[in-house]
Amino acid sequence: MAAGDEEQGFRPLDEASLVAYIRATPALAASLGGRVDGLAVKEVGDGNLNFVYIVTSDAGSVVVKQALPYIRCVGDSWPMTRERAYFEASALREHGRLCPDHVPEVYHFDRAMSLIGMRYIRPPHIILRKGLIAGVQYPLLADHMADYMAKTLFFTSLLYNSTTDHKKQVARYCENVEMCRLTEQVVFSDPYMVSKYNRWNSPLLDKDAEAVREDDGLKLEIGELKSMFIERAQALIHGDLHTGSIMVTPDSTQVIDPEFAFYAPMGYDIGAFLGNLILAYFAQDGHADEANDRKLISNGY
Repeated sequence: MAAGDEEQGFRPLDEASLVAYIRATPALAASLGGRVDGLAVKEVGDGNLNFVYIVTSDAGSVVVKQALPYIRCVGDSWPMTRERAYFEASALREHGRLCPDHVPEVYHFDRAMSLIGMRYIRPPHIILRKGLIAGVQYPLLADHMADYMAKTLFFTSLLYNSTTDHKKQVARYCENVEMCRLTEQVVFSDPYMVSKYNRWNSPLLDKDAEAVREDDGLKLEIGELKSMFIERAQALIHGDLHTGSIMVTPDSTQVIDPEFAFYAPMGYDIGAFLGNLILAYFAQDGHADEANDRKLISNGY
């Protein structure tokens, strides 16, 4: 951890220090029913960027998420702004105000500590990607996600807001520049060139990867999309709306992790979600087994 982080009051928490932090934070203690003795803490972060803890007492539960000054899955060799936590908390609150049925409440945010305390999305909720891999069908998912995207995109756009209010919000979220730069790199640049972060099934897909890198027409089209992504501030998008950012049961859908949020084309969120569903559909044959041959899924879509 850099000395500057210590000067700003930041320190990474572990299970023991998190308990002490919760005891000193009324909003988090209240989310646990005021019962702060004998807390159970479990680290469950399986993403690329942050630490995520589930904290439970005999009277309540809370999720605590802390951003570190680097990308977790890489380490401190890839520094990353902790301010992403501020934009995540801000987007959760704004999207939650607009669509409370599908966004978890934020109980507490500590900007100096890059720490968010939010509602625990209880089991049997699972990450949507895991459910799709398992062949589970979610009959209300389309309705729920349409509701979420319609409300969060329309009500943060100029279709609803005044120019003054819209510009103020655009200016505010423009400061999420590091996360925007990361998207520009890993979505719109790296896949179409030689990059150490690219991965594919080698050698089986070597020629396919090479074909993408050498397709000048494709790269021109991607360049146009990248330009739109950077320049067109239509609405407050989630910014990372893949199936790993959605938790589900057959009758509930909750959208999490909007740390990439900023004002961009509405189509980015819509396309990311639909693209993930398309990938999941074409992967079903590879996940088929004796218990579920996926034929009902293939015939039902």
